[in-house]
Amino acid sequence: MFDSLTDRMNGAFKSLIGQGKISESNIDEAVREVRVALLEADVNISIARSFVERIKTEAQGEKVLTAVDPGEMFVKIVHDAIVNLLGGEREEISFNPDGPTVIMLCGLQGAGKTTTCGKLASRFKGEGRKPLLVAADVQRPAAIEQLRVLGRQIDVQVHAQEGGDPVQICKQSLEIAKLNNLDTIILDTAGRLHVDDELMNELEKIVKATKPSEILFVCDAMIGQSAVDTAEEFNKRLGISGAVMTKMDSDARGGAALSLRELTGVCIKYVTVGEKLDAIEEFHPERMAGRILGMGDVVSLVEKAQSVVDEKEAEAMRAKLEKNKFTLEDFQKQLAQIKKMGSIKDLLGLLPGIGSKLKGLDIDESRFKKIEALIQSMTPEERQNPEVIGLPRMKRIAKGSGNFDVNGEPATRPVKELLKQFTQMKKMIGKMGKLGMFSSETYAGMEGLDADPESMLAAAERGEDPGQLPSVPGMGSVFGKSKKQGAKAQQDKKKNRKKEKERRKKRKRR
Repeated sequence: MFDSLTDRMNGAFKSLIGQGKISESNIDEAVREVRVALLEADVNISIARSFVERIKTEAQGEKVLTAVDPGEMFVKIVHDAIVNLLGGEREEISFNPDGPTVIMLCGLQGAGKTTTCGKLASRFKGEGRKPLLVAADVQRPAAIEQLRVLGRQIDVQVHAQEGGDPVQICKQSLEIAKLNNLDTIILDTAGRLHVDDELMNELEKIVKATKPSEILFVCDAMIGQSAVDTAEEFNKRLGISGAVMTKMDSDARGGAALSLRELTGVCIKYVTVGEKLDAIEEFHPERMAGRILGMGDVVSLVEKAQSVVDEKEAEAMRAKLEKNKFTLEDFQKQLAQIKKMGSIKDLLGLLPGIGSKLKGLDIDESRFKKIEALIQSMTPEERQNPEVIGLPRMKRIAKGSGNFDVNGEPATRPVKELLKQFTQMKKMIGKMGKLGMFSSETYAGMEGLDADPESMLAAAERGEDPGQLPSVPGMGSVFGKSKKQGAKAQQDKKKNRKKEKERRKKRKRR
């Protein structure tokens, strides 16, 4: 996501590295690079111009220059400007407290409206709501069947009527939702051009008939500026309340996302980042700005982990880790949980400083399937006690998992590699257990993560005590040290070095 823009932005910051302070002369080159980065990302030219003027003014007018590295200062200024450009704060879906909430999706053909309807329904269901999918797209062949298939996959009711009137279908959905005690109605409308008056009039009639709480414009991030232009026209006719940017995982530029709010006043509420029905994320301007600048998105990573980890299983795993009774069966369960969180490359991209290093790197995620096949080919005894696995057992496991050499004989090398890696991991877990890293006291500190990980991270960044951040003996905070903690650690190091020098001098005198 935004790979090209991230690379260009990081190139702009390099010109300030090692500089004594921010000045008019050294800021010009960085600002020029930022402008080029935005234009190459297909950001509207007027937005690019006003953006660079804003950051240039702020950078040159910055008071505190001596205490902060110029590169870091400039990154912060750009970060804040991007957050502002993207809308400042996240805007939530407006749910109706007095009856069914109607959410209408509209946009061009091929933008991914029907799939987005399924993704939203799946997400809302996971949040405890009772959605109803409505097939109001009678124009596209197989659109109704596609929505029915999606409904079956997520076990959500679908209201459809072959060859019916879209306005009447949407009106009927209100009664169906009330009769079945469903609280969220998602209308899948037909794709249309904003210049098609007849079809735009149809949307206006649906709005009058259903009075939706949300009108979401679904736009393909890959088409850049034209998506923004179309959103502007739809907004004039319908008064859209937000947007869903699809195919964000394939968009290396990001121009549409950066231009939409500034040009139309419409906020982005969700982004889709894959084909699976759970591949939809809330849009947070601050988090997205961090991703664009290669800072990662730790909060989203924590939330993904929390969504797939069962508390009881986590507690049982903690006890096993503490006693170093981690088995291959446990390892398999952990792999399954990681897979639920999404693509490994995407997960690594959420870690600060990692995303830019993954460019061009091919991560073979099929290796997880191979490891699972190896473990599944073992007996329960072998999974619990891998040390019993000798050569005959290795051959059986290799054969059962489909590992053969060029001569058609069972290839034992993958089995040996897995066992070797698992043994090394167990040794490391044993050392970590001795340090107390898996103790109940340490895990008790982690309970605060469920409350508000974002606010704790923000507190740490401001140099305040995050309070609930867990500390690990010898490892510091799980999320790293705050600025104040870091400064204190440096002071302590200097004091210790001084003391050590004094001791050495005394020894020499003796």
